[in-house]
Amino acid sequence: MTGSDEDPRVTGLRTAVSRLRRELAAHPAEFPDRAIAEDELAALAAMAAGGLPEIPRLRRSLLLIAGSIGSVSALAHGLAEVRAAVDLFGEPPRR
Repeated sequence: MTGSDEDPRVTGLRTAVSRLRRELAAHPAEFPDRAIAEDELAALAAMAAGGLPEIPRLRRSLLLIAGSIGSVSALAHGLAEVRAAVDLFGEPPRR
């Protein structure tokens, strides 16, 4: 750890989400589901700020974000970083 008690996965998630939010805000093109992506990125940021997030909710937000901005190639790298950060939390428990 780097002098804090925070889970490094949460730190990585916060960093990746913040980066993608900035990239999305700077992206000039409007697209139909942009608001969905912005809302879900805000939800991920709130989960990361609150400590250890719920894995099913993380995955749901990731799917919504990917569906919303998946065809915007300029945001592909940032989306991949968010996905990698979410993947560090593992799979949700099976029912």
